[in-house]
Amino acid sequence: MAARERILFGDNAVEMENMEEEDFAVSNSSGADATFDTVVGYIEDIMMGDEFQQLQRNFMEKHYLEFEDSEENKLSYTPIFNEHIDLLEKYIEQQLIERMPGFSMTAFTTSLQRKKVEVLTSAVAW
Repeated sequence: MAARERILFGDNAVEMENMEEEDFAVSNSSGADATFDTVVGYIEDIMMGDEFQQLQRNFMEKHYLEFEDSEENKLSYTPIFNEHIDLLEKYIEQQLIERMPGFSMTAFTTSLQRKKVEVLTSAVAW
């Protein structure tokens, strides 16, 4: 049976499921860092999963004839791109909410922006 844990993510409390088959490394990072790392791990799992792979294959099979091997980006690519983003982002968000009730994509996006600044700042300090 999986244990549940409540962690603050931004202004939201997120309930996380501790999967027994997973081994998580112990670190001295903050709760926000641990939650961020957990979300990224879940995203990796989701994207490697059979259902996500099948979604991508089905989408590709539906649209691959529209594309040509050229430098030009045709106007017809835009609605296909938008459909792709909508399909996959909604699927990933839905899966994250199932794994972490209370998950907020807005809060995660904010923490992702913060991480980007942290990485860039530490790279410049090197």
